Amino acid sequence: MARAEEKVSFGGRLKQIGMVFSFTAKQDKMFVPLAVGAVLIPLLLAALAVILTGTIIFIPLGILVALLALLIVLNLRSNRAMMNAAEGQPGAAASIIENMRGDWRVRPAVSSTTAMDMVHLVVGKPGVILLAEGNPQRVRSMLGQEKRRLAKVIGNAPLHDYVIGNGDDEIPIRKIRMTLTRLPRALSGKDVNALDKRLTALSAARPQIPKGAIRRLRVIAPDLVDRTTERSVR
Repeated sequence: MARAEEKVSFGGRLKQIGMVFSFTAKQDKMFVPLAVGAVLIPLLLAALAVILTGTIIFIPLGILVALLALLIVLNLRSNRAMMNAAEGQPGAAASIIENMRGDWRVRPAVSSTTAMDMVHLVVGKPGVILLAEGNPQRVRSMLGQEKRRLAKVIGNAPLHDYVIGNGDDEIPIRKIRMTLTRLPRALSGKDVNALDKRLTALSAARPQIPKGAIRRLRVIAPDLVDRTTERSVR
């Protein structure tokens, strides 16, 4: 299931932002120059405005604009860095969706092989979503099996399936978030809860995936930076 929102102290929030900065700077060589430019340009323009007009109100305004610009750059570049790091990592698709905003119930690797081919199950307002990672030929067969199994319990709920990859009829991992958020909302919150309960009962009869069988990718950037940016705009 999607994780509940946790309250984080101001100090904890600063620590998280520091982790995002460090992660993004290591993954993206352009981040630091862009971040410096995002801060310096508004400050220089504010200083020039003060010199020309003699109005000091431009100083706090310049600081606020610089902070907002920095957070926007951090948001964009951290998303890019995170997706680059996720490329080819088993279980990355499930981990990305777990960190998305909204009510997304994620069950990683409901079907998998020793070769790290896997199918993830997601339940949300668009319906039931199957995401396959691994060898395209093998995972397409796994998708077919999962669709037949789910058809018995999902009723009229929409069923979407995708193969993660860069080939024909596949979705690059960097487009997962956009693809899912653009799906039409077909279920209410009550419908999602009822469907989730039926799928939980169905999953209980299946053998559990061994602990540690999936290498999970820790995603720290998108959700954190989105929330921080929203607070700054307010």
